[in-house]
Amino acid sequence: MYLPHQTWPDLSRYVDEESVAIVPLGSTEQHGPQLPEGTDYLIAEALAREAADRTGFLCTPVLPIGVSSHHRQFPGTMWVEAPVFRDFVESFSRNLTYHGIDRIVYVNAHGGNVAHLREVGRRLHEDGTAYAIEWMWDESIPGLIDEVFETLGPHGGPKETAMCMHIAGELVGEDRLEEARDGGATFDHEVARVHGARTFYDAIENSPNGVFGDQTDATPEIGERLFDAATEQLVSLLEWLDDRPIADLLPEPHVESGAENGV
Repeated sequence: MYLPHQTWPDLSRYVDEESVAIVPLGSTEQHGPQLPEGTDYLIAEALAREAADRTGFLCTPVLPIGVSSHHRQFPGTMWVEAPVFRDFVESFSRNLTYHGIDRIVYVNAHGGNVAHLREVGRRLHEDGTAYAIEWMWDESIPGLIDEVFETLGPHGGPKETAMCMHIAGELVGEDRLEEARDGGATFDHEVARVHGARTFYDAIENSPNGVFGDQTDATPEIGERLFDAATEQLVSLLEWLDDRPIADLLPEPHVESGAENGV
């Protein structure tokens, strides 16, 4: 069920029976010479809509701008500051709870959003408003990703390229895959550290064209495998969440002191 396509009576009937919402989030930022700037939000939206179609749960519009200032040197990258992002997502989520939603899955496709979505989830959990959790598609299928790609990359690499080939192939510059690989970098966490300290802040400090890995390994067929496997994981998560009583998901009561317990 896609919220913008429903009437308010339809949505009223939904929250009479269900309390789960799917919120897709991503970013609008550079993804190298071969991928569109909307890569992350396109992936998040496609996965969220597919999971909603399979389960009947409510899916909101995608939130397309995230915490992306580390890509700011590349033209077209858009971002909001982290506190603004957190406050917006929290307010958006409380909007959903006002209408009867008490479980939210943030379907996320941008690494820069992860910590901030977890913080929002913590805020909503601590005051007992809702149970909201962040889900990152590639973290749900690490074994498959390792199986199908030899040279990965955390950003604009073969996994995102393959996913985009599957969901939005017309936006992928397949004639630029070698350019992306040869003008980018592989990603070695040890090289990026000095005496145990992470010494970089921006993507351009590690990759001249902003992307990592071997994009020539990507194919639409692999993208379809990734998409289907990740969707299955998301559907299972949603069903798991729906099966849990809300009382079991919200915080435990305050632990009583020893004196009150007769200790």
